[in-house]
Amino acid sequence: MVCIELSAKNDRLIQYTSQAYFNLTKEYGITPSMSRRGNCYDNAMAENFFSILKTECIYRQKTKTFQLARELIGDFIYFYNHERIQLKTGEAPLARRLSA
Repeated sequence: MVCIELSAKNDRLIQYTSQAYFNLTKEYGITPSMSRRGNCYDNAMAENFFSILKTECIYRQKTKTFQLARELIGDFIYFYNHERIQLKTGEAPLARRLSA
């Protein structure tokens, strides 16, 4: 199952609250999740991760196919969770979660 977190921030994201959008997410097995209006802090961790993903992975590679991009991103997510040491904690995210 895939979960997408959307934050309203300064706009209302009307396109993401339509019935057509929810039908499409259901068709693809995606569970949408929307934060409360005006609460931009709900997405801070996700936005940080996607910023790192773009900076350390996507912008450094030019993939020729969608399949290669999927593999590259999958490999990076594994690296990020299992091997990449976080400056703040001094350990990889999965190791941190398992030690809690």
